[in-house]
Parts: sequence; structure tokens; C-alpha cells
Amino acid sequence: MESTLTSKMASFTLPPFSKGPESYSQEYATSLDAQDPLRDIRKEFIIPTIDDTHTKRIADSSTVQALSGQVKSRSGEECTYLCGNSLGLQPRRTRDYVQRYLNTWAIKGVNGHWQNLEDGDYRPWVDMEEDLKPQMAKIVGAQTGEVAVMETLTANLHLLMASFYRPTKERYKIIIEGKAFPSDHYAVQSQLHLHHLHHSEALVELSPPEANSSLLPTSYILSVIDAHADSTALLLLPGIQYYSGQFFDIRTITAYAQERGITVGWDLAHAVGNVPLELHDWNVDFAAWCNYKYMNGGPGVIGGLFVHERHGKVAEPTEGSSEVSEEALGFRPRLSGWWGSEKSVRFRMGSQFTPLPGAAGFRLSNQSVLDCTAVLASLSVYGQTTMQDLRTKSLHLTAYLEHLLFSDAPGEKSSDRPYSLITPSNPEERGAQLSLLLKPGMLDFVQAELEAHGVIIDERRPDVIRVAPAPLYNNYTDAWRFTKVFKEACKKALEAKNGH
Repeated sequence: MESTLTSKMASFTLPPFSKGPESYSQEYATSLDAQDPLRDIRKEFIIPTIDDTHTKRIADSSTVQALSGQVKSRSGEECTYLCGNSLGLQPRRTRDYVQRYLNTWAIKGVNGHWQNLEDGDYRPWVDMEEDLKPQMAKIVGAQTGEVAVMETLTANLHLLMASFYRPTKERYKIIIEGKAFPSDHYAVQSQLHLHHLHHSEALVELSPPEANSSLLPTSYILSVIDAHADSTALLLLPGIQYYSGQFFDIRTITAYAQERGITVGWDLAHAVGNVPLELHDWNVDFAAWCNYKYMNGGPGVIGGLFVHERHGKVAEPTEGSSEVSEEALGFRPRLSGWWGSEKSVRFRMGSQFTPLPGAAGFRLSNQSVLDCTAVLASLSVYGQTTMQDLRTKSLHLTAYLEHLLFSDAPGEKSSDRPYSLITPSNPEERGAQLSLLLKPGMLDFVQAELEAHGVIIDERRPDVIRVAPAPLYNNYTDAWRFTKVFKEACKKALEAKNGH
């Protein structure tokens, strides 16, 4: 059934925001919030208070006291939390979901794996993934059988590369982004080394073609693919670059590389739950992601992966063959574990691996039910809207934030601005993040000022802060308040630097 919120969004067009003097006021930001058809979803999340961000003891938090029933309501102003690209906020319903899991474990023990409780909100643990996959598939634009909730991001990248990176004498290179998240570098380099290849010869790194830019234009990426097409086995890129916030053209890049015989995988850590994806229709070979950023599953929670249906097929093995090929085994070779095996034979304890069709056949051990429960709680919040609706709000929200930061408010001059934008200004080329490059020596002071005023963002040294208004729970007032505190922090930082 279509939710009321989704119905509202379908018939509602967010109006262009004013760029006049009134747009810089808190009252104007509040008026934009009042027009937001998704505004009530913010109530689904526990937003820390400013006092929470400074407290030294959990027991002293009025938020914790209210959640535990010690007081009727918490006290204090909410903080300005713009760090969903690093760790999403806790959905209110997570506590209830986890408590029901704990209750089931307490009264059923091992039988919680198989016994269905009449007042439970999800299936027995052994089948729990079936409750997770439909909504997760919608978020990444996949068929239900093409996704699996399992392991963690880098572990999933390793599992996928073990299956999809099959170097030959002619094709052995891996193309990655030069400023990829360090863990991706470690994973790719170790995969090369396991195949007795050295990264100095087999690793191709994409670097911004313009000296003063952090961006990788699609035309440049395609030119590098052309330059190494005959010797490349795998292209592995981030859907959204964690540092600059650039949103890559996944469809175009995937098709271009595949036409040249290259397998294509994507690290979607910063893209899942952030921007609309169509992994199946874009014909992506594989992808992996975490569920603790925009997906709000909790720190280090279980991740997910996508394997296109054409790679997840299972057939009868070739009788009597001693080969380790897809044709001989009847499925794509992989690092296998018992939770990826066919359910009907899983508990017979046989030594012959017969995988489940689709992404489920790539699972190893039984999943952490605690983790899956937290992800399920967050997915139920996503079920109140659609990724297209969230994208509409996100584009509007980041445009408003960019306006506040880079249009001259009364009394301001752009020449005095001690920061610049390294994220694409084209809204279609970015997600819910603006990365700001500060003048050298300002970062520590600005960060300390923001934290003192209960504004939570994250930094990437030496001089970048990342500001991520997540459309599920952030609003225009958050953008306004960040800008106000940030500009004042920059002013104080410059004064301190100049000895005033």
C-alpha cells in the first residue's frame, strides 16, 4: 500500500526558494520546513541534544533518561547533526525491534531460528533475510534475488573480487580511483598480490586531470578505460566519492567498460540510501555497501551486496569434470560458506556445496540477527517514502545550503570567504554532501567551534569539512543553523590566525 507521505510527495512540487535578503533568516528556513511533505519522517529519529554532545556520562543524558522512562520528556535544544555520511542517526523504532529480538532469544533460545511467534514483526531468524531483501532491493534498484544482507563492506568487496577478478596473462589490471577510501586500496592491492601481481604494474589509479580540482569527469574516466582496455580485467569505483562528494555516472561508465570486455563493480558506501540507484537496469556486475551511513543501521552494522542475476544462476554441474569453471561447477566460482548453500540440504551436513541462486549464494555464515534487526528497523522507515522522493528533497536541501554558503548575504563579500566548494555545483553530480575546503590552518579552530555549539560534521585533513544534510531527518533549519555557526567560526578563526 502506498504510504500517505509518498502520496503527498507525488502531488507536491517543492517551490524554488527565494534568493532575496529574506532567504538568510531563520524564519525563512522554518517556512521551508513547513512546506516539506517529508518533514514528519524526522520524528522517526532520535536527534541528540546539544547537551548530549557535551555530556561525559550516559546516565546524565536527558535523552537516555526519557528513553528509559526515568523522565517524561527530555530537555535541551536539538543539536545540528549533519554527519549521516559517516554514521546515521538512530531510528526510534530500533530500540523496540532490538528488544523484541532480545525477548525472542530469552524465551526461545536456539528455537528462535525456526519458531514463528504470532506477535513477532519478522520471520524466524533462519529466514530473516527474506524480510530485509525487498526494501533493500528497492533502494538499490535491484531484483529481490540480486541482493544479500551479509558481512561488512570490505569483506564483501573481497568476496566479490575473489569471484569476479579472474586475471589472465592478457587481462590482469584493476582500475580504481586514486583517492579511493583507503580500505578499498588495501583490498584491491591484496587481491593483486594474492594473484602474484604487483600493484605498480597491475593497478591503474584515476587522478583528477585538473590540478586544482578533486573531480573526475566522466570523459576522463572513459579515456583511461580506453587507454587500458585490452589489459584490464576489473573496474572498481565508488558510486559517490567520499572526499569530494562527486556522484559518478554509473550507467555510462558501466556500459562503456563492459563493451570493452571489462567487469565492473561499485563501492556504494556513500550512495546507498542517498541517491536513486538502478543496479539491475544499469547492468552492473556487482556492488557492495555498508548500512551504517545513510542507511542508519548503527556503527559497523552488517553490510550488503548486489550480484546481477546473470551471474547468480545455478545449473547442473558437468558430470565427471575435474575443472573449476562455471560450466563444470554449474555456478560462478566463489569463496563459499554454508549459509550460501541450498536450504533444503544445508542441515544435512554434506560436503558438496550447492549454492542458492542469486546473491544469497555468496553468503558465508549465518548473519548476525542483532545486526539484521537494526537494519530492518531502518528499512521500515525507508518504507514510508521512496528514493525518488528523498532525492527531490535532497536536491532542494543542498541547493539551499549552497545558496547560504556561497551567495552574499547582506553585509558579506565573496572576496572575504575563507572556504571553497570542492563538490560539484551541478546537483546531478552530487549526493547529500557538500565538501568545503578551508584556508590552511583553520580546520581545528572551526571544528572546535562547531562542536562547542552542537553542530556535528566530520573533517578530512588537512583542510576539508564534509557537510551532509540527510533528507530523511535533516531540514532547512539545520542548514541555516550550520551556516550561521560556521561563518562565525570562520570569522573567529581568521581573527585568531591574524592575532586579533
